[in-house]
Amino acid sequence: MKGSETEKLNLKREVGLVSAVSLIGGIIIGSGIFMSPQYVLANVGSPGASLVIWAVCGIVSTLAALSYVELGTIIQESGGDFIYVLRIYGAIPAFFVAFTFVLVVRPMSNTATALCFSEYAVAPFYPGCTPPELVVKGLAVIGILVVSIFNILNVCFTMAIQVVFMVAKVVGLLIIAIGGVVTLAQGNFGSLQNTETAFQNTQLAVSPIVMALYQGLWSFAGWYNLNNVTEELKNPEVNLPRAVMIAMPMVTALYLLVNVSYLAVLTPREIMSSTAVAVTWGNKVLGRWGWLMSVAAALSAFGSLNGSFFSGGRVCFVAAREGHMPDILSMAHVHRLTPSPALIFTTAVSLIVLIPGDFQSIINYFSFTAWFFYGITLSGLLYLKIKKPDLPRPYKVPIILPIVVLLVAVFLVLAPIIDDPQIEYLYVTLFIFSGIIIYVPFIHFKIFPGILNKLTVFLQLFLEVAPAEKNL
Repeated sequence: MKGSETEKLNLKREVGLVSAVSLIGGIIIGSGIFMSPQYVLANVGSPGASLVIWAVCGIVSTLAALSYVELGTIIQESGGDFIYVLRIYGAIPAFFVAFTFVLVVRPMSNTATALCFSEYAVAPFYPGCTPPELVVKGLAVIGILVVSIFNILNVCFTMAIQVVFMVAKVVGLLIIAIGGVVTLAQGNFGSLQNTETAFQNTQLAVSPIVMALYQGLWSFAGWYNLNNVTEELKNPEVNLPRAVMIAMPMVTALYLLVNVSYLAVLTPREIMSSTAVAVTWGNKVLGRWGWLMSVAAALSAFGSLNGSFFSGGRVCFVAAREGHMPDILSMAHVHRLTPSPALIFTTAVSLIVLIPGDFQSIINYFSFTAWFFYGITLSGLLYLKIKKPDLPRPYKVPIILPIVVLLVAVFLVLAPIIDDPQIEYLYVTLFIFSGIIIYVPFIHFKIFPGILNKLTVFLQLFLEVAPAEKNL
């Protein structure tokens, strides 16, 4: 129950331009670039085609991020896809977004990143063999809990961590990139020796290409995260587009250089058989100092997990504030001014997803689900451009940009179903639409209000939280 007698709180605008760039870049540069290259290469079959996939993923992600910037300057509220769909299409479609992102997309993203962090952290202790699953998942649990505590305690501290880890991960990627440049300068081109061998064995079937794009786009996942925290961003109409235009080209260039380095140093077989490609690269180039790459990759994934929790918790928080989740999730701690109930809930769901999860399957289902809703959001931007061209827009993109990304989203959702239908995609789709079972009785008709109000009051007192208002 949102007690009217309780003074309402506001989340502070504490995210400046540097923090914003660090949030975007810090979430993007996480587990993907250290885990996905072997899966991209395995799916498309050739080094040259894998580089094409990485370039396409960088371009698509940048165009999508710029399109979301226009939405973020029109609708200057936190919540990302949920709040945009709510304001454009209404309550029912928005609930499906909130239901799926809070219970599927965000927990899957957190779990995959935590698994990457764990695998790289334990890799030096299990040289030449696969670490036990219990050890990997146990450390992943610790990583999720530590990051959750950081985010619950203090926003400034969380952003400081994000900046520090952003620097650390960029340094790690620069080491790989420079190592690759040195290798190329010495005349060792590895798998990229000539065009004929670089594109040999390329898989041109639809399904392998889509799976490769899923893995590559996962590595760029995070381009949308600043839209989730717009209300905590200083001067959003200026810093939102600036942060995107700084972070996205930087990350794309780094990713291409890192993949060139992998391919120059390692054979395709070495890349595809590696469980930690950065460590394999480090052992070959840095020798006895190769373990440093394992540390860099683990720190990178940890920083990404930290940023993902920061932005992801806000989706749950905003959905609850709009009446699409229990009231308790819309509250902030009275002293720390962090959305602690939403963060606690996100942590709990992420830990549940971690139990059965493995990295590759998580990414495939995450990508399928996420791009379904990105497509819906982008269609909303097209609607605003065509039907409401006079809305105030501090930042505008050419209409061709969201059209291109929308077509990509449609391809990514429909292609795997048509080309290689699997029952798991049906399960994911049914889960998304099963949200109506919750929406009708609990959101629309609001049954059991007495019990829910009593539970809310108890949790409000126990967690020391109060209702929070929008930052306008």
